[in-house]
Amino acid sequence: MLRRMKDMEGYAIGATDGLIGHVKDFYFDDETWVIRYLIVETGEGLSSRRVLISPFSINQPNWSEKAFPAAITLEQVKNSPHIDTDKPVSRQHEMGYLGYYGYPYYWAGGSLWGGGLYPELMLSG
Repeated sequence: MLRRMKDMEGYAIGATDGLIGHVKDFYFDDETWVIRYLIVETGEGLSSRRVLISPFSINQPNWSEKAFPAAITLEQVKNSPHIDTDKPVSRQHEMGYLGYYGYPYYWAGGSLWGGGLYPELMLSG
């Protein structure tokens, strides 16, 4: 089912060990019509900053509770590379960010997410 990005603003993003924060915006690939990153405003426990969360991290959404559970820890988010979310993300920044989390490069293949139509297909091999 298709969802409007505007409707997902404010959704909670949960780590495996607590709440990361809430969705503030999205980085959207206007060529392939794919959300590349969720921009998340973290709570005070994570220095109250904006971070990028990749769809690679997101597990099955809980639409009724307006929440996206993520397969990352609060510590990973706390130590993640800082990025200015008001500017475009360069390929160099993406390489550092994806490398930090151990995610594959989505541009290395012919599909929306490299070798698959969905991020989880790339993670499963």
